[in-house]
Amino acid sequence: MDIMETMRGRLVVSCQAAETSPLHATEHIVALACAAVLGGASGVRIEGVRNVQAVRAAIGLPVIGITKIAQPGSDVYITPSLEDVQGLAAAGADVIAFDATDRPRPVPVADIVGEIARLKKISMADISTLAEARQAIAAGADFVGTTLSGYTPYTTGTTAPDFALMQDLAAAGIPFVAEGRIWEPEQARRALELGAAFVVVGSAITRPDEITRRFADAITGGTR
Repeated sequence: MDIMETMRGRLVVSCQAAETSPLHATEHIVALACAAVLGGASGVRIEGVRNVQAVRAAIGLPVIGITKIAQPGSDVYITPSLEDVQGLAAAGADVIAFDATDRPRPVPVADIVGEIARLKKISMADISTLAEARQAIAAGADFVGTTLSGYTPYTTGTTAPDFALMQDLAAAGIPFVAEGRIWEPEQARRALELGAAFVVVGSAITRPDEITRRFADAITGGTR
């Protein structure tokens, strides 16, 4: 299977749940991933080594694996260490995504990319700016994702899908994936038109609490 071609021009669904969510258990993550595949997803993004292993056993489509582990002295928590990379690779992730933002970090981006390459996996650098994307590609990342735009101190205030960043990445010839705050099918289509290799959608599909809140707030004006 050509991993990237399987996902190219298609939808990838991020199946994650907060620790406080009723869907946090691994069996629920597997169910979400299987439901996404039934709905037409060409791949899934999964958090946690155990979840990746369970989803890998349940579906035959590409799995993008991440971990989310808080680090002392750093805001970087998406696949922050070489051990996380190794665990995800052993669990069966085809693509390993990691935080490549320009913040204090426990392990240099180049080391993370190098370990992913050594394990013969595909690297996805989650970035928030064009400069970070350039640095990640220069370090050897296979492609970048707009995942963290709006989630770093220097991109605060970016509340919609960052189409401007997507345009800049395309103009720079940087291979990228659109991810982050994509709530409508029209936004996903626009991202592809701007040059995204594929689109990753999470909360709008797999977080019923967030979906319910949008409807409830629209009806009540935000009062509960």
